[in-house]
Amino acid sequence: MRLIVILFLLLFAAAGIIFGALNADLVPFDFGFTRASLPKGGAMLAFLLVGWVLGGLTAWLGTSFAHQRKRRRALGDRKVASAKAA
Repeated sequence: MRLIVILFLLLFAAAGIIFGALNADLVPFDFGFTRASLPKGGAMLAFLLVGWVLGGLTAWLGTSFAHQRKRRRALGDRKVASAKAA
């Protein structure tokens, strides 16, 4: 199983290297406050990485807040139940 994963990883790494080499020309970006010229492959990789990190952070925060709400409700229900029992 590990061999298959390593082969897929090497295949996609090679495809990324080839894609980056074929798209090496610079693309200008205007961010409003600054300008940058980046290679196409590097820019796509950077924006993919930023999107992946922001998406993961959003998903993590969403589940964290949902778990905290459930935990608070459960603690509140326990306090109410123990107050009624006493």
